[in-house]
Amino acid sequence: MILSTVYAIARRLLSVSALLLRRSVSKEAELLVLRHQNTVLRRQVPRVRYEPADRLWLAALLSAGGDSSY
Repeated sequence: MILSTVYAIARRLLSVSALLLRRSVSKEAELLVLRHQNTVLRRQVPRVRYEPADRLWLAALLSAGGDSSY
């Protein structure tokens, strides 16, 4: 149990350090790839059409979620 915890912590530390050491060029390339993937996915999924009942539920949830009088 302790060994697996130490391993998980060491792995997280190494991944964070690798992220910090990564060059800005590779970060920009990754962002471009993610933006392209997002654009492709948006083309594949049709726009959501809400029914009146759906709009009623969304309005009720929005008004209940905005209440901060706790």
